[in-house]
Amino acid sequence: MHKFPRFQEYKALFYRIILAYVFYFLARVLFFVYNSSLIQIDGVFDFFRLSYHGLAFDTTSILYINGLFILFSILPLVINAKKGYQTFLFYLYFVTNLLAYAFNFVDFIYYRFIFGRSTKASLESLENESNKAALFFNFLTNYWHVFLLFFVTAFIWIKLYKKVKITSTEKPSIKYFAASIACFFLIVALCVGGIRGDFKKSTRPINLLDASRYVTNPSQADLVLNTPFAIIRTWTANAFKKENYLSKEQVDKLIVPIKQYNNNSEAKKNIVIFILESYGREYSGAFNKNANIPDFKSYTPFIDSLAQHSMIYTNAYANGYKSIHGMSSVIAGIPSFKVAFTSSPYPKQKIESLVTTLKSVGYDTSFFHGAPNGSMGFLGFGNILGYDHYYGKNEFNNDAEFDGVWGIWDEPFFQYFNKTLTEKKQPFMATLFSVSSHEPYVVPKKYEGKFDKGTVNIHQTIGYTDFALKRFFAEAKKQPWYNNTIFVLVADHGNTIAYDEYRKEFNKHTVPILFFSPDEKYVGVNDDWAQQIDIYPTLLDMIGYKKPFRSWGRSLINEKQVPPFVIKYGSNVYQYMEGNYICTFDGKKVVGFYDKNDKAMERNLIKNRTPEMDSLELRCKAFVQDYMERLIDKRLTTVK
Repeated sequence: MHKFPRFQEYKALFYRIILAYVFYFLARVLFFVYNSSLIQIDGVFDFFRLSYHGLAFDTTSILYINGLFILFSILPLVINAKKGYQTFLFYLYFVTNLLAYAFNFVDFIYYRFIFGRSTKASLESLENESNKAALFFNFLTNYWHVFLLFFVTAFIWIKLYKKVKITSTEKPSIKYFAASIACFFLIVALCVGGIRGDFKKSTRPINLLDASRYVTNPSQADLVLNTPFAIIRTWTANAFKKENYLSKEQVDKLIVPIKQYNNNSEAKKNIVIFILESYGREYSGAFNKNANIPDFKSYTPFIDSLAQHSMIYTNAYANGYKSIHGMSSVIAGIPSFKVAFTSSPYPKQKIESLVTTLKSVGYDTSFFHGAPNGSMGFLGFGNILGYDHYYGKNEFNNDAEFDGVWGIWDEPFFQYFNKTLTEKKQPFMATLFSVSSHEPYVVPKKYEGKFDKGTVNIHQTIGYTDFALKRFFAEAKKQPWYNNTIFVLVADHGNTIAYDEYRKEFNKHTVPILFFSPDEKYVGVNDDWAQQIDIYPTLLDMIGYKKPFRSWGRSLINEKQVPPFVIKYGSNVYQYMEGNYICTFDGKKVVGFYDKNDKAMERNLIKNRTPEMDSLELRCKAFVQDYMERLIDKRLTTVK
C-alpha cells in the first residue's frame, strides 16, 4: 500500500473526475456528428483544437456538477473508504452527472432549431406547456436513437466507474488527519480555479462569450461549449444592464425610437396577421427566385401565387429564435437577444404595441392559437399586451381535430379563425399563430401522401399549412370584411435546413414577410434589409395612424428617417446588418465586419474599416443602449 494517507481514495477521485472529461468529449463528438452540416470544421486537427479549448468549459461544468461529490470524497473523516459511504458517493456521482449530461444529448436535436446551445431560457420556454408528457413521448418516439445513445453511454460510464474500487483499511492518526486537511484545502483551491475557468487573477469567471475567442467561424463556439455550462452560466446571469455607449441625443438621432407618420390618409382597415410556425424563408419559392440555390424546390404553391399580388420582402429576418420571440417582435416590435425579453424580469409593464395603438382608435383585438390555452406563453404575454380576446384549443372545443401533441390541425383551426372573424364588428385586428408546421412533422391521416415529403422532415407539414392557408383565403374571400383587410404572413423563426445556403451564419433565422391587400395597393418585391420588428410600424403607416408611437423598427413602405437594417443575436454576438456590411458586436467591442454577401463569414474586414462601417457600429450601439434603457426603466411607450 502507498504510504501517503488516503492515496487510494485520491487516486479513485481523480479517476472518476477524468471519466467525466472522457464522456464530455464523447458528447462533443456526437454533438458534431448530429450537427456537422451547421458547424464549419476544417478537418480532424481543427476539431481537436476546438475540443482542447473546450476543456476549460468542460472543467467548469464538471466541477460545478461534482462539487458535492468532491466535497464528500475529501472530507477529513474516517468512514470515507467504507462500503456504505462509497455506495452513497456512487449514487451522488451518477444522479448529478447523468442529469446534467443528458442536456448535451437534447442539444443533438434542439441545436438544429435554435442554432445555439440551450440555456436557462430554453428551460423556461417549457413552463407554459400543459402537455409536457406528450411532448416528451413524442421526442422519445421520433429521436429514439438519442435516448439509446444516452443509455448506452451511461451504462459504459457506470461500468468504467466500478473498475476502480477502494479497499483501504488505513487507521486514523495525526498524519492521516493532517494530510487529509492539507489535501482538502488544496483540492478546494484547485476546484475554485477550475470553476472560474483559469487559475490566473482574472476579473470574472469564463462565460459563453469566451468560447468565441478560439474560433474562426462563430458556429464553432457551440462546439467549444457544452450544454450544462451554457445552462449554469445563464442561470443567474443578468443579460439586461444599462449601457452608456453614446449620448441620448445621438441615440435618438440614430435610431429614432419614437416614430410618427403622415404618409397616408386614415383608413381603418382590418388587420389579419398570420405568424406561421417554423416557416423559414427557404421553403418558399417566391422568396428565393434570386437565391441561385441548385435544385431549389418550393413547398408553398399557394404562398407563391399570393406573393404575385403582394408586397414581399426577400431579405427579412426573425429578431429571435423561439415562438414567443416571434410574437413579441411582430406584435410589440420588441426583439430578443441573448436572453428573451419575455424571459427577463421586465415583460410585466405597460407596452405600446400594435394591440394598444389599434385599440386606441377603436379596433377589436384577438389572438388565436390552436394549442392548449397558455401554451408557449402566448396567453400570458397576450394579456400583458392587452388583447381583447384569446381563442385557443379550449374555445375551438373539438378534440377530434387535436393532433395529439401540439394543438388543433391548421386547416380546421384556420376555418374556425375565418368563422370567428366574420362574426366580429369591424375594424378588427387578429393574430393567428399556426401549429402544424412543427415537430413531429406529421399531417392528418386523410392527407397522408398528399404533400411532398421533400428532403427534410418539415417539408410535408410546410405544404399542409400552405394548403390550410389556401382553404382559409378561399372562404375569406366570400366574407364582407375581406376587401377591407390587410393580411400579413410572417414566420416566427426557421426550422430544419435543407440547403447549404441557409446553413451560413448570416442566413440563419431568415423569414418571409408578405403584405397582401385585396385592392393590391402594395405589390412588388423588395430585397432591402427587413425584419419582424418592422411589421408593427409598417401597418400603422399603411392605415394612416397619425399619433407618435414607440418603435425600434421602421416602416417598410415610406420610412425616410432610418435606413433599412436588421438586428439579431447569434453565435454570442449582436449582428447588425445595414447597407453593404454586417457588424458583429459582443456588447463591449466590435469583433467583425463582413460584406453583406459574405453570409458564411469567411472574410472579416475589421482591419479595413470604412466610414460606413463606423456608422454601423454607432447604430448598433445606439440600438442596444436604448433597448436596455427602455426595458429596465419601463419606458416601452411614447414616453421619451
